[in-house]
Amino acid sequence: MKVLVTDFDFPDLELERGIFAEAGIEVATAQCRSEREVIEAANGSAALLVQYAPITERVLQALPGVGIVSRFGAGYDTIDPDACGRNGVWLANSPDYGVGEVATHALAMTLSLLRHLPMYDRDVRAGRWHYLSAGRIRRASELTVGIVGLGRIGTRFAYLARNCFGRVIACDPYLIDGDFPAYVERATLAQLFEQADAISLHVPLTAETRGMVGADLLRRIRSGAILVNTARGAVVDIDALLAALDSGRVAAAALDVLPGEPLDIAHPLARHPRVLLTPHAAFYSDEAEVELRRKAALNIVQWARQGRPAYCVVAGTRQPPG
Repeated sequence: MKVLVTDFDFPDLELERGIFAEAGIEVATAQCRSEREVIEAANGSAALLVQYAPITERVLQALPGVGIVSRFGAGYDTIDPDACGRNGVWLANSPDYGVGEVATHALAMTLSLLRHLPMYDRDVRAGRWHYLSAGRIRRASELTVGIVGLGRIGTRFAYLARNCFGRVIACDPYLIDGDFPAYVERATLAQLFEQADAISLHVPLTAETRGMVGADLLRRIRSGAILVNTARGAVVDIDALLAALDSGRVAAAALDVLPGEPLDIAHPLARHPRVLLTPHAAFYSDEAEVELRRKAALNIVQWARQGRPAYCVVAGTRQPPG
């Protein structure tokens, strides 16, 4: 049996090679960026281990020998789950590897903006030394933080944030009241944007959430609020966000994810004085990266041995060879 690692940005694949060697699985590697490249590189493979490569209907129909696609990560934006289902291909992910990392990164970004740390740093380096140089600051314990999406990461964020903020509210229409922590108040999306002083996004990218934070919703945002996105870049309409920043409606934004990555340094976001940027790094710690990669690889090993991966997103019908 052979697995193709379609693409990766890790320094090496020694971890994955060791896991697959122990299971008697051959490994091939590529850096695929297109459907055609995946089809060509995956010839003879029974499994695909994917980071960002596109896995579409065309790809799966061209590769009848592929029985499972496992993703390095929780989301699967570049993989068509419906196409997997139609073609009997298992889809697996690594849903719980970096919960603490993303939640703490989001909270760090939130507090950094509320305390004006990037602005202070900029001013000090420019020779301005005064506690009011970056504007006035309100006490966090008197502010409301809003969380959009109360899954694993959103719930961890709420747990961490409750000791910093006076009030924690959240919007998640897919949870019943009993699944909300006692210290989190339920709000509609409109109510959350109208009431929160800081908003942190923790939703997957779906047809429902793509472009969700756009001009209409940003018109509702509490004047002077901040927006933090460590979820998926396409959840936020960047043009609408820039307009809200320029108008002063949004005081500042922190973005770890963008609709197009990496960011073009000529883009207005890269030059905006009230935007804090990180390079899709919220997931990262040494330990989280190892957990991510192990779980993604072990999905394929378990499918090869038992016919089913540990973290199943789409249940397929294709069985491992031999």
